[in-house]
Amino acid sequence: MQLDRATGWFCGVTHCPSPNFNARPDGEAISLLVIHNISLPPACFGTGKVQQFFQNQLDPNEHPYFQDICHLTVSAHLFVERDGAVTQFVSLLDRAWHAGVSSFEGREGCNDFSIGIELEGTDELPYTDAQYAALEQLTREIRRAWPVIGPQRICGHSDIAPVRKTDPGPAFDWCRYRAALQCNEDNA
Repeated sequence: MQLDRATGWFCGVTHCPSPNFNARPDGEAISLLVIHNISLPPACFGTGKVQQFFQNQLDPNEHPYFQDICHLTVSAHLFVERDGAVTQFVSLLDRAWHAGVSSFEGREGCNDFSIGIELEGTDELPYTDAQYAALEQLTREIRRAWPVIGPQRICGHSDIAPVRKTDPGPAFDWCRYRAALQCNEDNA
């Protein structure tokens, strides 16, 4: 996986463009990485429904849960499946609609200045080794393009919307993820 900085699209991943994005505000600098989780239906993996959801193609009749969410227009920049496969929905240069009502260090509207990565999972189920490997690789590429995204500017959805969101949840091993990033920096 390699980031084309001119376009904001990764090479070596699946592209599945979402209509749910817009331009970042003029002069807005990318300075935050937000980790999320999602599975559709909840706790079901490899269904292809996340891709449909981010493309506004989710059939509300397929599952009762879909009836509650099919009207939402949301997206993320990247999605990492259980096997480590990565799908990109929005150029990193554009504003994906992943954070919703949010705040980081007193600044509202995190979509304006963040990149959102969804991990296929739930708050309670452990993430896979393949997901951590892909997430670490994506993070390294993102941080090369935007060095301001240091460890203190990588957070969970729960950190920027604590009243509304719990993801990536207690199952996400922040120590493992941060140690892998630090190890990579030490060996650079």
